[in-house]
Amino acid sequence: MSEGSKSTVYFDGSCPLCRAEIGYYRRKDETDAICFVDVSQADAATPEGVTRQRAMERFHVRAGDGRVVSGAAGFVEVWKSLPGGWRWAARAASLPGALPVMEFGYRMFLPVRPFISRLLGRVRPARR
Repeated sequence: MSEGSKSTVYFDGSCPLCRAEIGYYRRKDETDAICFVDVSQADAATPEGVTRQRAMERFHVRAGDGRVVSGAAGFVEVWKSLPGGWRWAARAASLPGALPVMEFGYRMFLPVRPFISRLLGRVRPARR
């Protein structure tokens, strides 16, 4: 797979919840179809037209064809690149009305993400 056809995921690496999810996606990405960019790093590039702050607040993906999508659509783009059961999830998201419902759920999740992330940050170091 050429670099030009890879999807690029922009994620907040300062968020323990985000790091855990991206770690899972990295392990599942057996064909190296996805490039991951931690936008919490000062020198990280962001998609054109997306500020670093916005990229940290909301999940963004540049698809292999150059489109930049975010939120639920970004997750669907990632799922398309993952093997096995994730592809069925991407297909299910294409059913009429599914993506708007997923986006609504994502928007409801965003305000509680910092709380969950803080909890995860406290729990994870204790396990080591």
